[in-house]
Amino acid sequence: MEAILEAAKRETRGKNAAQRMRTAGQVPAVVYGAKLENVPVAVDATTLSRILHSESGVNTLIDLSLDGASAKVLVKDFQLDPVTRKILHADFFRVAMDKRLTISVPVVLKGDARGVKQQSGMLDFVTREIEVECFPGDIPEHIEIDVSEMVIGDGVRVGDLPRNDKWDAVSEAETMIVHVVPPHVEKAPEEEVAAEPAAAEPELIKKGKPEKEEE
Repeated sequence: MEAILEAAKRETRGKNAAQRMRTAGQVPAVVYGAKLENVPVAVDATTLSRILHSESGVNTLIDLSLDGASAKVLVKDFQLDPVTRKILHADFFRVAMDKRLTISVPVVLKGDARGVKQQSGMLDFVTREIEVECFPGDIPEHIEIDVSEMVIGDGVRVGDLPRNDKWDAVSEAETMIVHVVPPHVEKAPEEEVAAEPAAAEPELIKKGKPEKEEE
């Protein structure tokens, strides 16, 4: 997905200036990368929030317009207010459209596994995003895996993913993404240890005079 975002250079710095921007509906940000100087900018908070909440999220290729020129950027990082969840700051990274990059992409599961429906197994979603290498214009929104026919014992590793013309998986091939495991059976509590046998009764000692020894 691609998006357009307008930016304006920030002439003032500091906490007070940043707070005034946020009150005015803007987010202070920095544009860097491509061996160019860092540029402090301000962008519209609503537009940026809409981009980050889209299906492609931080992997959205943004056409950033600044001073009559445009640059292709990705959101490299952003900070949220822990209470209001509003965006406090963002970092934009310039990308070259003719150079491949490595980026993390979410994995999405499709369907209901047979091993869960028919065998009472459990679907274990181990790795929820993997790294791929591609050109900026070919970043996938997500990688979809159909689990419908998976039964207990089946699994999909990074190396099992079908080859794609636009991107190459670079995460370790043996990395497990999803598998169906047997149902969890709780162990019955161990039987109480049998009580120890009662101690043998003490031998009765005969009372009276001892028998006279034979001469």
